[in-house]
Amino acid sequence: MLMKISSLTAVIFTFAAGAVAADSTDAPANPWKLQFQTGIGITQSSYSNSWTGGEAGSVIWMSNFLGEAEKKISQRWLTTNQLKLEFGQTHSQDETFKKWKSPSKSADKIRFDGLLRYTMGWAVDPYGAVIFESQFLDVSSGVNTRYLNPIDLTETVGIARTIVKSVDVYELTTRLGVGFRQSIIRSDDPADSSKTVSTTVSNSGVEWVMDYKLGTAKTTTGFDSKLTVFKAFTNSKVDELKGLPNENYWQAADLNWDNILRVNLNAVLQINLTWQLLYDKEISLSGRFKETLTLGASYKFANFE
Repeated sequence: MLMKISSLTAVIFTFAAGAVAADSTDAPANPWKLQFQTGIGITQSSYSNSWTGGEAGSVIWMSNFLGEAEKKISQRWLTTNQLKLEFGQTHSQDETFKKWKSPSKSADKIRFDGLLRYTMGWAVDPYGAVIFESQFLDVSSGVNTRYLNPIDLTETVGIARTIVKSVDVYELTTRLGVGFRQSIIRSDDPADSSKTVSTTVSNSGVEWVMDYKLGTAKTTTGFDSKLTVFKAFTNSKVDELKGLPNENYWQAADLNWDNILRVNLNAVLQINLTWQLLYDKEISLSGRFKETLTLGASYKFANFE
């Protein structure tokens, strides 16, 4: 099943690459439009061994990165790419002996969105898209630490529309497509925890994405909101799930609503508020919500005015 999906996906994007090449003879000399913003915030407290009252010291740090690259690679083809990164840890003292414990994660996110649109001035634009999602560290095993686990890959083709846009001020776009998603999960071997087993779950379905951007890396404030909904029609593990209580959970739509609000107090200090709502019935029957507020140092870059 996975081989068929990969083959069809390769055909789709090979065709798109050929179409870009065929249209590149009259391509305008447009440079890449690049921008990114990154920052880190730290909160710290510490207590001596003689301190009484039950308090415990801690160090909490959070780092983030939001980068975008856009280019009109030919007269009609436009590519836009976005990379979101987050990582943070909490270091805390033992309440009794004030010894520092091993750190725990407070944030961990990797998401890349790559989009190729065929722009002809129509009501909607045909597109092809790839989404890569993962995390830096997976410590859920309790025994082994794994990197880039799990991995979710989504490949879609469909139609996209820019609903409203003011260049470098705000933009609201939406897209609807069909395609495939693969979830690659590495976990401990039940027979031997020192070994790793890898499982791949493949789905085909429909994806809807709503993307809103306010401001750029050049502006004092900015807001980025992305809503992604994926509804699966097929599942490669359907036979293995028959008769189980969760055999139909994969049919429920998955939702990911990710938001970043930033306010630059000056050239160095920045406030970041992020919140994310996730719903995946195969993981939890209820929605999962995360919110972080960070004050720290930041750096911004953009190669445009």
